[in-house]
Amino acid sequence: MLDLLYKHEVYRIVGAAMEVHRELGPGFLEAIYQEALAIEFELQNIPFVEFPRLKMNYKNHELKKEYVPDFCCYEKIIVEIKASKKCTPTDEAQIINALRCANFKIGVLINFGEPSLFWRRYVN
Repeated sequence: MLDLLYKHEVYRIVGAAMEVHRELGPGFLEAIYQEALAIEFELQNIPFVEFPRLKMNYKNHELKKEYVPDFCCYEKIIVEIKASKKCTPTDEAQIINALRCANFKIGVLINFGEPSLFWRRYVN
């Protein structure tokens, strides 16, 4: 069986998101989930930076514009959150492109807006 990269860390991130979803349920604005998830990361001792500014590259040239995900956890996992009825292909493309351009290996997309927490792990 193939061992997943950063399996334990992703498991902990998703567990924290599940706790937030259990407490709040769907229906709030993304900013509410953002703040609640930051608190949950602190409570569970998950290292994170909120709204980190990540350098982007294009053909080995550093861009002036930066990518700002919702969270960077463990200094190596991008976490994007949503609060919509359903994640769209645009949401998925955003995290896939961000991983590639910011040169990260793993990203997690989390949607608090659905009745059951939606999450998906992406690999660059």
